[in-house]
Amino acid sequence: MKRFFLMLMCVFAMSTVVMADNEKPIQVGELPTKAQTFISTYFKSHKIALAKVETELFSKMYDVIFTNGEKLEFDKSGEWTEISCKQTGVPAQVIPEAIRTYVKNNYPDAKILKIERDRKEYEVKLSNRWEITFDSQMRVIDIDD
Repeated sequence: MKRFFLMLMCVFAMSTVVMADNEKPIQVGELPTKAQTFISTYFKSHKIALAKVETELFSKMYDVIFTNGEKLEFDKSGEWTEISCKQTGVPAQVIPEAIRTYVKNNYPDAKILKIERDRKEYEVKLSNRWEITFDSQMRVIDIDD
């Protein structure tokens, strides 16, 4: 019985490792509707080089890479989690107003090149190499250079 239980645990562990970090290319039409709308609204002039889905054990993430190297990441419902626009800067319309205002007032010559968000915070990377972290109430909680 112990041997059977041990073998069952090994099979489960191996299947978990195989299932984790599974990426595959997809068509843009396979992205969640919310992600497709986001792209057509804010990145309509960009040409998509690759769209892919990353399936982990309990989650799904979508990546979209444009021909100019800019990149978007979406969660399973199509909400953006990361926008990286190192050439043109992140579109102002997608940046929360409080973050835009803070950056404009404190770093007037800098552009936001990358923004990431999760449930608790936003992190922005500026063209002057500063990284600023905001909490969910849009208060600055960390600054790194």
